[in-house]
Amino acid sequence: MPYRWISFTTDYGLRDGFVAACHGVIARLAPDVRVIDVTHLVPPQQVRPGAAVLAQTVPSLPDAVHLAVVDPGVGTARRAVVVVAARGLLVGPDNGLLLPAAAALGGVREAYEIEVPDPASATFHGRDVFAPAAARLALGAQPASLGRPVPDLVKLPDPLVAAFPGKLVSDVLTVDHFGNVQLAAAPADLELTGLTGSVTVHSPRVAVSATIGRTFGDVPLGERVLFTDSAGHLAIAVNGGSAAAVLDLGAAEECTITASPAR
Repeated sequence: MPYRWISFTTDYGLRDGFVAACHGVIARLAPDVRVIDVTHLVPPQQVRPGAAVLAQTVPSLPDAVHLAVVDPGVGTARRAVVVVAARGLLVGPDNGLLLPAAAALGGVREAYEIEVPDPASATFHGRDVFAPAAARLALGAQPASLGRPVPDLVKLPDPLVAAFPGKLVSDVLTVDHFGNVQLAAAPADLELTGLTGSVTVHSPRVAVSATIGRTFGDVPLGERVLFTDSAGHLAIAVNGGSAAAVLDLGAAEECTITASPAR
């Protein structure tokens, strides 16, 4: 079926012409298809944060071809794929980037390897492989026409989440523009710990106090709050500031939450 929309997610940044080149390929091949830029500021070469952002965004988007490129293995033996989900198509590298979004779109139905055209740049498959494939699919090409079936897609390792009485350990999934630190852990994990009220948040380098709350304004300006974010994950924020800066913490690092010391 044809699609009116292509969503576009990368770690390309905004300083260079990489995003524009991919937009140009799509515009030349499918001029009536509209592109929604999810983000191009995924931390460079960090697949897990890219996968998390994509998976948390696609449920809000119209039916689309979802083009995503965070591809540290570009030009190697890693496969280029189109994944058919229950509510859309996903195009990108077979490195785990696409599967969480496919799950958010109802699960994987089938997948096909995209044949890399000759010539194609060994370092810019976004322009030469993925963007043309996304445009063709948006115009109604069948996924099976792009290449052979793929029965065994690469899956990212599950992020660390471990809940104990009085202690929660979790990997960081993403850090957003405001410096809010999103954890892999969910409210149910926090409930298992029995932690309430004031807690201590430990990064590999810093430990700070925080209050379990509902929103940023539940704590005074400059104070830390542990809350459930809009994607249903636990997150740490500073009211009026950056939790990532305070904790010196980034995506894929580990965070521990414990009870605050008695006063």
